[in-house]
Amino acid sequence: MDLNADVGESFGQWTLGDDAAIMDQVSSVSIACGFHAGDPSTMRQSCATAAAKGVSIGAHPSYRDLAGFGRRFMDIAPRELSNELIYQIGALQAMARAEGTTVSYVKPHGALYNAIVHHTAQAEAVVTAMTIIDLPLLVAPNSEVQRLALAAGLTVVTEAFADRAYNPDGTLVARTQPGAVLHSIEAVVAQSLDIALHQEVTAIDGRRIAVDVQSLCVHGDTPGAVAMAAAVRTALRDAGVTITSFVP
Repeated sequence: MDLNADVGESFGQWTLGDDAAIMDQVSSVSIACGFHAGDPSTMRQSCATAAAKGVSIGAHPSYRDLAGFGRRFMDIAPRELSNELIYQIGALQAMARAEGTTVSYVKPHGALYNAIVHHTAQAEAVVTAMTIIDLPLLVAPNSEVQRLALAAGLTVVTEAFADRAYNPDGTLVARTQPGAVLHSIEAVVAQSLDIALHQEVTAIDGRRIAVDVQSLCVHGDTPGAVAMAAAVRTALRDAGVTITSFVP
């Protein structure tokens, strides 16, 4: 099982998350590309740290929404969205190259990630960009973007979240709703073990739902993220789960 975290979300004088510490716990990191968080210096430093720690690097592009941290849906023309994704990923690829490493996959961020679960036009825009970028795409299972990407011959990896609550239909509970983010380490560990060992999570109504995934995410900006990631890593290893990047 891959264990990933979203990192590189500091910006200018604002620091968000302890990226170096969380990289000690995970096998892959998705680095913000400047549109929802991050800046050129943060992007390059994130690549350098990941390379030094032997962690796989992914691009984490989003809507152009710095004020909203990329967590607000934006109705963008598909061609514009594709171009903005190519732009962001290309910027991170350049920073990775400057540090002697490479970007190995792409994971859309925030509201874009959630939109392409069902929004066909935006999912198509993501797939259009990925046919040019030609990297594995990390997305939600049973999503529209997964269907379209597979049809286009792209490599798709699916993930679930250790620290997010799920609706009965398998989508994430909106962050505007109470209980959307799991803050208890015990709850996060329990959900991680459910996902890794049983490919299931318990939805907010108590229903058990299937999540067929190859990667597990702990958000880097969640309070206590490093402790959560360490607890998840320990629990998975104690349960006999090998933690390794999905990137060959």
